[in-house]
Amino acid sequence: MDEETLTVWLDTALLMLGGFVLMTVLMVAVINPRAKSAETAGEQSPGNVIVEAQWRDGLDADVDLWVEAPGDKPVGYSNKAGRVFNLLRDDLGKAQDATDANYEIAYSRGMPAGEYVANVHMYRGVGIAYPVQVKVVASVKTDPHARAKQIVATTVELRRENDEITAFRFRLDSHGALVPASVNSLYKPLRVAAR
Repeated sequence: MDEETLTVWLDTALLMLGGFVLMTVLMVAVINPRAKSAETAGEQSPGNVIVEAQWRDGLDADVDLWVEAPGDKPVGYSNKAGRVFNLLRDDLGKAQDATDANYEIAYSRGMPAGEYVANVHMYRGVGIAYPVQVKVVASVKTDPHARAKQIVATTVELRRENDEITAFRFRLDSHGALVPASVNSLYKPLRVAAR
């Protein structure tokens, strides 16, 4: 084989290899697209009624969210599931937590008409200054393909260990709409009722 033929053969082989690599990269991008975050992908949170409690990040406080759906038992740290609600995150403050984020969240399966109650409870605080402010939000999602719509939000203050406060109570009608003038914060103990 002379030098000119060898050069042509090497050029052809390198071009074919380069084309193969390019095609492989393009196919991988099409077959396995990059994962999108929930916000960019348009994914929606599960559940029909979503109740969230959030307090200052980094605070070593175990604040517990308690929720009660119509005709069901209260759901919280010692009873994580009922017929309607599930407590998905039980935040213990800094104990057994890989992040500084402090929040708890409960989702419902279905949306029965009636009264819903959301309480927060100061289980434990290590070296913290009181009061501890906790933001509590309730959202509803009547359509599984739509975003949840916030219906109630408030901020409450827990003033000492073992303090339990009703953040809000509200009523939903049979279509999942907030009943006008039904929102209140009349205290209803949920931890004792869960036992």
